[in-house]
Amino acid sequence: MSGHSKWSTIKRKKGAADAKRSKMFSKIVKEIAVAVKESGPDPEANPRLRLAMNNAKGVNMPKDNVERAISKADKEGDNLEEMSFEGYAMNGIAVFVDCLTDNKNRTVSNVRAIFTKYGGNLGKNGSLTFLFDTKGIFTFPVPEGMDIEELELEMIDAGAEDIEVDEGLITITTAKEDFGSAQKKLDSMNIEVENAGLQRIPNDTKALDVDSALKVLKMIDAFEDDDDVQNVYHSLELTDEVAAAME
Repeated sequence: MSGHSKWSTIKRKKGAADAKRSKMFSKIVKEIAVAVKESGPDPEANPRLRLAMNNAKGVNMPKDNVERAISKADKEGDNLEEMSFEGYAMNGIAVFVDCLTDNKNRTVSNVRAIFTKYGGNLGKNGSLTFLFDTKGIFTFPVPEGMDIEELELEMIDAGAEDIEVDEGLITITTAKEDFGSAQKKLDSMNIEVENAGLQRIPNDTKALDVDSALKVLKMIDAFEDDDDVQNVYHSLELTDEVAAAME
């Protein structure tokens, strides 16, 4: 299993184990607000909003919460801005942090403080872009009665580059430009996707000893716990030993 797929599986387990649903809900509410501000409150005419709503369903966010978030964003509108930060954790692990914020100064200060606290360095924007590719990622439980080989053939036709199955969870990777066609194919097959979106995937990963890796992952956790942070990407290779130490 690839490092990315392993990371998805571990995060899914941690999300259930740590009861981090309120944090997940908060991130989705922000994404809904930006989507509505960008293209309006109608999900049929707003792909970004439709995607956020699907992801809300994937984490069992109540429908009332979703509708309330859309209504509030449509009436009031949040002054949220997208920001990205690039830097290095200990031992040269590349880290990319995507944020949505209503206070840029606070976010810059918090992100810099986390890098510093955990022995990392905040870099200039664009300094790490070459280390990551933007890919379409879909994750969902294996549908009951689904023929996996048939699914793989259908998704390859729709542009899938990689399909992995692990512990009942399917992860499909596509090129950025094939994200839409893959999404339409999954919709046409009536497959409910647990999480979907464009993510930054490292071109190469770096393995560390377990203790060093866990220190890096403490930094990743600190970023993910920050209210302004939407997503964190890194180039740490999640070996079986590191994955076992996380569970």
